Amino acid sequence: MLQQMLRAAGLEASAVSGWGEFLQQAAPVALTIASDVGGLALPDAKVALLGESQLFGVRARQERRRRKSAADPQAILRDLLTLSPGAPVVHEEYGVGRYVGLEAMEVAGQPGEFLVIEYQGGDRIYAPVQSLHLVSRYSGASPDTAPLHKLGTEQWARARKRAAERIRDVAAELLDLYSQRQARTGTKLHAGELDYQSFANAFPFEETADQAEAIEHVLTDIASGKPMDRIVCGDVGFGKTEVAMRAAFVATQADKQVAVLVPTTLLAEQHLVNFRDRFADWPVHIEALSRFRSGKQANAVLDGVETGKVDIVIATHKLLHADVQFKRLGLVIVDEEHRFGVRDKERLKALRAEVHVLTLTATPIPRTLNMALGGLRELSIISTPPAERLAIKTFVIEWNVATLREAALRELRRGGQVYLVHNEVQTIEKVADEIRRIVPEADVRVGHGQMRERDLEQLMVDFYHRRFNLLVCTTIIESGIDVPTANTIIINRADKLGLAQLHQLRGRVGRSHHRAYAYLVTPPVKALSADAVKRLEAIESMENLGAGFVLATHDLEIRGAGELLGESQSGEMTEIGLSMYLDLLDQAVKALKEGRTPQLDKPLAAAAEVELRVPALLPEDYVHDVPLRLTLYKRIAAAADSATLDELTAELVDRFGELPLPTQHRSPSRDSVERPQTWHPAAGSRRARRLLAVRRQCGCRPDAAGEIAAVARPRVPARRPRETAHFAQARHRSQPLRVHGWATGIPRCHTQHLAGTICG
Repeated sequence: MLQQMLRAAGLEASAVSGWGEFLQQAAPVALTIASDVGGLALPDAKVALLGESQLFGVRARQERRRRKSAADPQAILRDLLTLSPGAPVVHEEYGVGRYVGLEAMEVAGQPGEFLVIEYQGGDRIYAPVQSLHLVSRYSGASPDTAPLHKLGTEQWARARKRAAERIRDVAAELLDLYSQRQARTGTKLHAGELDYQSFANAFPFEETADQAEAIEHVLTDIASGKPMDRIVCGDVGFGKTEVAMRAAFVATQADKQVAVLVPTTLLAEQHLVNFRDRFADWPVHIEALSRFRSGKQANAVLDGVETGKVDIVIATHKLLHADVQFKRLGLVIVDEEHRFGVRDKERLKALRAEVHVLTLTATPIPRTLNMALGGLRELSIISTPPAERLAIKTFVIEWNVATLREAALRELRRGGQVYLVHNEVQTIEKVADEIRRIVPEADVRVGHGQMRERDLEQLMVDFYHRRFNLLVCTTIIESGIDVPTANTIIINRADKLGLAQLHQLRGRVGRSHHRAYAYLVTPPVKALSADAVKRLEAIESMENLGAGFVLATHDLEIRGAGELLGESQSGEMTEIGLSMYLDLLDQAVKALKEGRTPQLDKPLAAAAEVELRVPALLPEDYVHDVPLRLTLYKRIAAAADSATLDELTAELVDRFGELPLPTQHRSPSRDSVERPQTWHPAAGSRRARRLLAVRRQCGCRPDAAGEIAAVARPRVPARRPRETAHFAQARHRSQPLRVHGWATGIPRCHTQHLAGTICG
């Protein structure tokens, strides 16, 4: 590989056995195998020795064998894993109702499972699990105020019609924005392949699949010639900063300046250390601009930015409002966009038309999330945790002396450190005295934003170097503080903080291989507001790693999505739910691009129904957890092709063991799909006679060979709930309908999950 890299640079290297042979020959470049050395340079002799670690990094990296599929933002939005009884859901045919539960019933002598949804007036429908692709979690407004629809009326149809009229206008505006974006030109940023590989190989950790994909997307965007506007969403410690560093490296190699905007001075200082360490082997001048700098130092940094001597500047809000002119600005990196105010974002909007903008966030605010899902901003999700990372255990408690003492002592006795967050400077000393009384074994110090800059900086350095073990502080630690030995955090009056703040604060711990704990201290539940209860329930339930994007969708539900292209709330989005709104919007945009009039009052996907008489389900003794079973049902129902079904089958076997017979009906093997059998009416069997008896209803007719063939008909939505099972759904494709075990030659159809015999 090294030979190929040298040849690409126009150098031909000879192989030598050692240092002596190299000195005896005249070849300017040579390769040998020897013990790794740090490298040396002899200027007088004009000889340089480069070791492997200087070329390829300090540790060998092994690629993970199993690659996780890329996270789909809209799939996360529709996921039913977090669905609980009473939560609102949207059924494409019947509208918004409340999820009651998953119920097992027998229909025509065959067992099956049904999703029970209750609508206004207590009416219920029993949706077969095979049609879960028509059901999604309601988002767009508070679950308590979700607009439930009345069955047997035109209420849902009218709501969809109103939304369709508004969506046509939004789609036209979106296309106009798309065309304006395509008309704008940006700077193409490239770096030499060998230089970039050398920088990438110096990354001391293994890239996760999501991280590598995000890096690829960012590098593609900045090299496209169009101004980039991409959001990278990932939990704290998941590698967003490395994505930014890769983009910054390419920009500096293209002789462009980089501005990194951060919300706090502590984060600016930490980024300064990390960037300088990462770029130590490269001639890149990096400076920081924050209140930790004196007036003379700040002026020197601003002069360097204007003259082009500073390549990367890391700054707080001060940079946006300073009267500074970059000489050759090419990339702006915004860390934690939700911490910037309206005036700051207006300045950022002015930059977006000219330079590449990369936004890093753990929990995007609802409007940002809505714009990303609507296609106005590109979105990459990093949901794969680093190796050996454990989920943070989260508890919502009242102030209890015994509990707090036990939590602190458990951490201190294993050699760790503790954060206690109290976000009121006026009373923080009183809380610190109380903690000293509760845990006299701890060395307690206090930190907040009103301290002198040098004192605060020294305090954080002392905490990082473990010179004391319990820090009572405000939310100033929310962004960027990375202390691997701090693995317990206690947040006082957590009910006063937002969902994104709670998630960020919780992310200050658990940044190593040790189990971390977060205690959210609140008043009694009766004294909390309804929104505070929802926030606390959401943060407590989302303990799994990579939950930041899911929490953002909960924040969107609590606060509302807002108008996609305006400042007001969208009534249509609230009435039909965000997932349905985005589906209709996507359909309208595609229709307008193709020169067609959007037909949004029709079903999103015409389908043919095929009713079967075999059990096709995930038995309760196979998958015990109901939300997980719902999620798997939905993934099977939404599978687009046989390859996806094969992957799901392999995942089920890997997680739960060998498939039981009813599950095999839902997940046909490749062999059963590719070798179909046919029924012939001349056989005279009872099943064949029944097939002929229903051929008029199914659009069936005998073909030239006497076999049964069918013509797929679009399904007409029922005007009232039905309690019969639709055991299969067939979607229009240019392939024959394929059935597990049995098949008919149905033209222009492709099954998603068929099992058993046709129309039994």
